Amino acid sequence: MDVEKLRREKDHYFGHAHDSPLTVDQRGQFEGLHYFPNDPALRFTVTVDPDGAGAVEEVEMSDGSTDHLPRAGTVRFDVDGERAGLIAFAQGDGLFIPFRDSTSGNETYGAGRYVEAEPLDDGRFELDFNRAYNPYCAYNDAWRCPLPPRENWLAVPIRAGELSFH
Repeated sequence: MDVEKLRREKDHYFGHAHDSPLTVDQRGQFEGLHYFPNDPALRFTVTVDPDGAGAVEEVEMSDGSTDHLPRAGTVRFDVDGERAGLIAFAQGDGLFIPFRDSTSGNETYGAGRYVEAEPLDDGRFELDFNRAYNPYCAYNDAWRCPLPPRENWLAVPIRAGELSFH
């Protein structure tokens, strides 16, 4: 699905669905989420380095508790002339990747964002940071969300995807 259509559908869901992460008061005033402009340079085809695959990682949650996620391995890509790597967790056929970057706490949610990599073929995945999104705990403290592990804190900015909730 195209990124702009995905964003429109998300805005509709957030503003109207009874199970939206927004409170009833927030939904009444909701006019849409804000995003960086779509940037094709932040869309990558990646493979998974299976280092550590199969291990179950203990991940800190937004409420201070911990949970366990199945590690799929590490994805690597080049951004702004730097090599970056992120731990990816198995999520069905795809990958779940919580991350922080140098925009976290300034332009984007301080605790980090999520991106999912979709399977292509031959063990490759599409990692499109234009689809990066805030965890539900960014909108409402009643939600419990996984925080990015320290290994997924990037020094480079990822200026794509969802901005801080206003």
